Amino acid sequence: MGIDPNLYELQGIEYLMLQLNVWFAVFTLDTMRYLIAATVTSLVLYKFLNAWSQSRKIQTRAASKADIRREVFFSLLTTSIYGFVAVFVIYAMSHGYLKIYENVEDHGWAYTLLSLPLLLLLHDTYFYFAHRSMHHPKLFKWFHKIHHLSRTPTPWAAYSFGPGEAFVMSAFVPFMLWAIPIHGSVLFTFVAIQIFRNAQGHSGIEFHHHKWVDSPLDVFTTTTHHDMHHQKVKGNYGLYFTWWDRILGTELPGYKDEFRRIVNQNRQEAADGAQGSMPSNS
Repeated sequence: MGIDPNLYELQGIEYLMLQLNVWFAVFTLDTMRYLIAATVTSLVLYKFLNAWSQSRKIQTRAASKADIRREVFFSLLTTSIYGFVAVFVIYAMSHGYLKIYENVEDHGWAYTLLSLPLLLLLHDTYFYFAHRSMHHPKLFKWFHKIHHLSRTPTPWAAYSFGPGEAFVMSAFVPFMLWAIPIHGSVLFTFVAIQIFRNAQGHSGIEFHHHKWVDSPLDVFTTTTHHDMHHQKVKGNYGLYFTWWDRILGTELPGYKDEFRRIVNQNRQEAADGAQGSMPSNS
């Protein structure tokens, strides 16, 4: 994109200030995305729809204020690391090493539009194998333990990673920019979908339709799918889709039954209440 490579000919303190400005800009943008996604998800599910959400709550345990403070702290650490990685990404962009473009005509509308679902498919694959690898006993402590301190996750856990995991998660975008050309608006949309899906997946509320797992939509993960992963600290490694877990046998047993139990418990209570309130014919 429009980055002047001559800026990188600055020396000394001017060069350092340039890099600091780049880091701060990306840190601010990523932090704002995180705060917006977590705040919107929390407000919708825990304030505006709180009564309904309580009937769809996955765990009986509630996250403590200390849990949420920890999740926010490590999420801000993650966005600071994302900013650090972005310094190198923007340098590579300015020198033409990464394939990001501004004019749709460069690759056509069809490719530009299809590149978004392609990114989501590739990201889900990357996430599954990276996530599963981080559960290896020799890697878990160094990469993924921080995230699993959230046994009852909240939307604020979306970016609650240790430094190692933050670097692993940040590597996907520069790798894709190196591998395939991506339009700037597609990249922006992809990042927005990713953080909102992450916040929703950690919300602890099963907001999907009660027939979700018994329909073709079952190829997409639900909140229950990822919440079970936090409870069991294994299995259900997918982010957007369920197919890698099913192909490779890592979907947790009883996932669909647990989903049905959560979404149908209030429906059954409502039906019982309605039946109990009917006038007797005797």
